[in-house]
Amino acid sequence: MMQVKARELREMSDRDLDRKLRDLKEELFNLRFQASTGQLDNPMRIRLVRRDIARVLTVVRERQIEAEHEEAGER
Repeated sequence: MMQVKARELREMSDRDLDRKLRDLKEELFNLRFQASTGQLDNPMRIRLVRRDIARVLTVVRERQIEAEHEEAGER
């Protein structure tokens, strides 16, 4: 699985971002489980998934800030 690009994330809908975040968190859980049982083939995958989660959360936060600014501008 490839890393997610921030540009691709910004093109996704809010629903798709939520789904992507849920999938990544589930994958991270599974990777950590595999690591604890000694079955993990690629330990770097944990790091990559954590970074993808951070990217998704960054885009979500950007949208929240943008919405707050739009809301403040309407008042």
